[in-house]
Amino acid sequence: WVMKMAAPTKLGRVLSCTMTRVRSYCTSGEQPIKPYRPRRALMYVPGNDERKIKKIPSLNVDLAVLDCEDGVAANKKDEARATITRMLDEVDFGRTECVVRVNSVDSELADDDLLAILQAKKLPSGIMLPKVDSVEELQQFAANLNAAVAEIEANPIFDLITMVESAKGLMNLPAILQEAGNLIDMSPFRLAAVTFGSDDFCADIGASRTSDASELLYARQKVVVTAKAFGLQAIDLVSIDFKDTESLRRQAEEGARMGFTGKQVIHPLQVPIVQQAFSPSPEKVAWARGLILAFQHHQQEGKGAFVYEGKMIDRPSLLQAQNVVQLAEAVELSGSQE
Repeated sequence: WVMKMAAPTKLGRVLSCTMTRVRSYCTSGEQPIKPYRPRRALMYVPGNDERKIKKIPSLNVDLAVLDCEDGVAANKKDEARATITRMLDEVDFGRTECVVRVNSVDSELADDDLLAILQAKKLPSGIMLPKVDSVEELQQFAANLNAAVAEIEANPIFDLITMVESAKGLMNLPAILQEAGNLIDMSPFRLAAVTFGSDDFCADIGASRTSDASELLYARQKVVVTAKAFGLQAIDLVSIDFKDTESLRRQAEEGARMGFTGKQVIHPLQVPIVQQAFSPSPEKVAWARGLILAFQHHQQEGKGAFVYEGKMIDRPSLLQAQNVVQLAEAVELSGSQE
C-alpha cells in the first residue's frame, strides 16, 4: 500500500515524510491514557505581544493560545514567531496549558511557524491548527510537523487542537477526525479537542452573528456530537463583546448544557465567568457522588432502576453523575477552582 501511494501526489509526499518516523511512534507500545485535562477557557494571546504573554500566569486560565494566525498582522508574523519562541523558554506559565496556534496549511505559512517555535528549549504542550477543511490538509500538516521535529532528539508528542471554520470543514469533520486517528502511529501528535470558529464560519456561509447565536445552533450541535463520538473535547464559539458579561454568562452556560467542555475567550475579564460556567457547582458534585454511592448500593442488592432524590435513576443517569465527578476532580487537580 505504501509503495502504491509513493507517487508524487500530496498524499504521497505526506507518506514519504512521515514513514521515516513511524518506528519512533510505533515501537514503544500503546501511549498511556492521559488524565482528563480541563480546557474550560481557551484564551487567545497575540504572539507578538510580549506584555500580554507575560501576564498569562496571573490569569488562572486553563489554556492559553499563543497566536501566530488571525491575531497577528501579516507584517508581524516573524516578530510573533520570534517572541513566542523566546517566551516559551522565559515564562513559567504555571498551571496554564500553553499551545501555539500556527497558520493554516492553505496559507503556506505553517511551515515557518513550526520551524520557528520548535527551536524553543521548552516546547508548547500542544498545537492548534486552524481552518482544517479536508483530510488532505491534515495529512499535509502531519508531514510538515514530522519534518519540523526531525532534529529534536526527545521525539515530542503534542496535543493537537483542530478548528472548524467553514461549511466544508464542518461537513468533512468526521473524516478529518478519523484520519487523525489513522495518523497517530506516524505523527507526533494526539488529537485532543475540536474548536468551533464561529466568525469565519458565519462569513463562509453568509450568516449574520446575533447575540443568541441561533444561526449557529446546527453547526455547534454537529461539532459537539462529532467531537464526542471520537472521544474529544469540544470548545465553543467566542463572545466578541467582552464587556457584556451577562450575555457571556448565558452563552457559556448554554454551551455547557449542550455538551461543550469549554469556550474560547479573548479578554481576561471573560476567564472567570467562563470557567465557572463550565465547572460543576458544589451542590451538583455532592448530588453526583451521592447518586454513585446509591447506585452501587442498589446494584449490590440486585436492583436496576431506583429512585434518588425523587427522580428515577438508571445507568445513563449514573454516567452523567460520573462525568460530573470526573470534571470536578480534574479541576481540583489542576489547581483552579473559581
